[in-house]
Amino acid sequence: MSATGRPEREYRSAQHEGSPVSATGRPEREYRSAQHEGSPVSNDALRVPPEQLGAGSGCRCEVVADGEALTRHFAATMVAEFRAAKDRARAQVVFIVPVGPIGQFELLAQHCNETRLSLADLVLINMDEYLTPGGDYVPLDDPLSFRAHMERALWSRLDPALAPPPAHRHFPDPRDPQATGRLIERCGGVDVAFGGVGITGHLAFNDPPEPGETVDEQSFANLPTRVVELNRETRTINAVTATRGNIDRIPRSAVTVGMKEILAATKIRLYLNRYWQCAIVRKMLHGPITAAVPASLVRRHPDVAVTMTAEVTQLPEPVLR
Repeated sequence: MSATGRPEREYRSAQHEGSPVSATGRPEREYRSAQHEGSPVSNDALRVPPEQLGAGSGCRCEVVADGEALTRHFAATMVAEFRAAKDRARAQVVFIVPVGPIGQFELLAQHCNETRLSLADLVLINMDEYLTPGGDYVPLDDPLSFRAHMERALWSRLDPALAPPPAHRHFPDPRDPQATGRLIERCGGVDVAFGGVGITGHLAFNDPPEPGETVDEQSFANLPTRVVELNRETRTINAVTATRGNIDRIPRSAVTVGMKEILAATKIRLYLNRYWQCAIVRKMLHGPITAAVPASLVRRHPDVAVTMTAEVTQLPEPVLR
């Protein structure tokens, strides 16, 4: 956030001496820097056939039948990763999670209640939340509130005896964005960053630079938790999926976990289930690695898995409707 309290749209480069160090004390991953200004994506990436998606990308890819199968996969992966981290003697297990796709948190609560799996040692960091024009969270009675969704989908369903303490159910704070980094540091880093991918290629609300803005990959990868203005493409597609096309109903700003926190996670697990992701999945996996497609930066990470529905694998060919 700027000194004026307004969301920043400026990406500042910093000079580093030696390897930069994350809040956890571990060296941050370096990204090769290159200037990008609305970098075009080769049509070759958009022509990758379904059976070749992910080949050569460095990301493990899995295709499931439909959205229901994807949410089951998401929930099962959260359980498996939590158990694996506890087996490694992690005192606290830290997940970064999105609200969308939806459906996985209800299944997680059901599984824990049925098996008596305690999540007391889980620290759940939600990626983002919409803000009012005044810079506060949208109210809990707003149907678009991600905080309210988490309460309905997970916390109200999970047996309180199995739940983490309220302090470990975290949303980035628009008045203190650095609090997210401090929490991650206290917990010794993020075990798994889960996420979806937006139509712009964003992870969380880390939208790409606007036309005319220039940012190198390293600077973009180092963007921390902050308040952001949402770009028009993101607001438009969110209106399609959440407000029946009423773009005026979609807030103009949000608070988001940064690329820095996502890319510093030990593992990254991405889930795609929207028909309009056919193009962005190809740009992410097979186009240039660029801030113009933020999700493409995960290809620099050593442990990334992408799960998508069969619909998402289809070629992004035009069809008039």
